[in-house]
Amino acid sequence: MTTIGVGLIGTGYMGKCHALAWNAVRPVFGDGPRPRLVHLAEVTADLAARRADEFGFERSTDDWRVLIADPEVEVVSVTTPNAFHAEMAIAALAAGKHVWCEKPMAVALADAERMAAAARASGRVTALGYNYIQNPVIRHIRTLIGEGAIGEVNHVRFEMDEDFMADPAAPFYWKSEASSGYGALDDFGVHPLSLIQFLFGGISRVMAQLCMPYADRPGGDGGRRRVETWDIASVLLELTNGASGVMALNRSAWGRKGRIAMQVFGSRGTIAYDQERMNEFQLYAVEGRASEHGFRTVLTAPVHEPYDRFIPAPGHGLGFNELKIIECHELLRAIRGEAAQIVGFDKGLEIERAVHAMARSHHAGRWVEV
Repeated sequence: MTTIGVGLIGTGYMGKCHALAWNAVRPVFGDGPRPRLVHLAEVTADLAARRADEFGFERSTDDWRVLIADPEVEVVSVTTPNAFHAEMAIAALAAGKHVWCEKPMAVALADAERMAAAARASGRVTALGYNYIQNPVIRHIRTLIGEGAIGEVNHVRFEMDEDFMADPAAPFYWKSEASSGYGALDDFGVHPLSLIQFLFGGISRVMAQLCMPYADRPGGDGGRRRVETWDIASVLLELTNGASGVMALNRSAWGRKGRIAMQVFGSRGTIAYDQERMNEFQLYAVEGRASEHGFRTVLTAPVHEPYDRFIPAPGHGLGFNELKIIECHELLRAIRGEAAQIVGFDKGLEIERAVHAMARSHHAGRWVEV
């Protein structure tokens, strides 16, 4: 395989991220098939044509089904709003395409289950957009945990905060509709869940509380529209490895922009990390003289693969789009039949089950098995 035909459905924020990744993956990594940007789909023909020209796609359409039927498209990026993921991904798999779908998998658990079943039946490769697990820092933290650098892990804490829903005067839009999901849980809480899965293996049971800081928002007609999702979630966790955990999520946290704060406590030390400073982590290890004990900061460098594929010098830093390029490369490795670090639909279904268990816990007011 020297080339691979790419289709892209949706060209918003994440659609552009996918396009950048498809354009950059070969120059960065220098191996595998060269992506050929074949077909792009958007809601109108004019927008599709404009984005195809900007992103470098050969042709465009206002009908995503036409893209999926294109025999030259071998892998489809699905970057549409959450409610459309299931239908598009399942159709692409049925047409024999590999699928790279943005998170979360779907709004309804039944749809996520159908997506996973379709992936197994097709034999195609699937990947979900959990690019934070691709960070060289996160990869190295997993290595440290596996090596016992902080002893046996007994407690973890995850916080994810952003402020894009913080202003009560901001107008109502689709992320406040029930059709988009529960809110903070599946909009971005799935990212900490992907990190928990990657680092520790998963969650066995949960106890959750969901909160709605603003009951309504300005509607398009000058009136008010009732908010249907929860912007805040607080969750107690029991991990499959027996450790306890806490996860706190807030889409209305003024001043927080892209924060995933993680603390991992072990019998011989602690690891701390914050996504807003994604090129460093802090390590406290109980070693040496007590008079010199303390956290030390480690900056990413070429020794933290695949940082070296981007930058030859330490401390310069990677960004969100670089993680997407790494994720794209892992997807291509999986398509070639090589070992790859991706969250496929089966693993993604485990994350979805955790999300829905949290929602059930909130309504039942008790611990719920995942």
